[in-house]
Amino acid sequence: MKKILVLHTGGTIAMKEEEQGTIPAAIHPLYSTIESLASIASVTVDDFLNLPSPHMTPALMVDLAKRLRERSERDGLDGIVVTHGTDTLEETAYMLDLLVNWQLPVVITGAMRSSNELGADGPHNLITAVRVATCDEARGKGVLVVMNDEIHSAKNVTKTHASNIATFQSPQYGPLGIVTKRDIFFHHTVTKRESYPVSMLTKKVILLKVYTGMERTIIDLAMQSGADGLVIEAFGQGNVPPEIVPALEELIERNIPIVLVSRCFSGVVQDNYAYAGGGRELRELGVIFTNGLNGQKARLKLMVTLEKTNDRELLQSYFLQ
Repeated sequence: MKKILVLHTGGTIAMKEEEQGTIPAAIHPLYSTIESLASIASVTVDDFLNLPSPHMTPALMVDLAKRLRERSERDGLDGIVVTHGTDTLEETAYMLDLLVNWQLPVVITGAMRSSNELGADGPHNLITAVRVATCDEARGKGVLVVMNDEIHSAKNVTKTHASNIATFQSPQYGPLGIVTKRDIFFHHTVTKRESYPVSMLTKKVILLKVYTGMERTIIDLAMQSGADGLVIEAFGQGNVPPEIVPALEELIERNIPIVLVSRCFSGVVQDNYAYAGGGRELRELGVIFTNGLNGQKARLKLMVTLEKTNDRELLQSYFLQ
């Protein structure tokens, strides 16, 4: 029987609903599920954190990666499941995907409904995640997110609905596989994986979304905090209001990298438009284009890659992977 670590970090999956609102449970409600896992795997539990997911930070994500590495080396694990709040689940999953380069299955799951709500999805998601973590086909596929009987890649998955249990989707790509009552089916996989083995994060990166009539003052104020990099969620295929272009040009002249993503769910940024603020002008200025990452994940990736280099051309090559 395979040995699986279930590591808890908190979130709705570890909460219960009371009159004053949904709050962390005194006793983790998933402990009642452990017996149901006995026929699937030999499960070890680690109560690493008990935080609402908006309280998660990049520094804690790095600590989590270190904890997983330590437990894996010490305990001879066959797979790992991390339970997490859904608000920032995709960010933690992607950070782990950037930091750990294992064949070992690492699966992240959570819940949209607390343990005492009607139709609570936490126990089922946990059981499904453990099943995927024991699956040989899950090896070498990077960090996976398992929710609502679907298997998604950490790179592509995102939360698309505020409350629906089917919130996690991979726009443009779809899930890597599905889980049924008897079987686990993978029907495609991520073709490229990347890893940046950093042990700490020291760089500050700001994320801004563009909007009509946006003024450069917003960028100037944001950068006064001493940021080391900037991620811009642009219109469409990578276009911004022309009023902010001078501010972006000044940042590039100061060797502060700017990464461009689209605020759309699907598609990639491109240099199709040559008008003021268009993608062609931004690329010529030295803005770094991405290959389909959303803003929150691009921010994390820039934080990680800046620990390795500040060279714009090298950073551009990283962001096209």
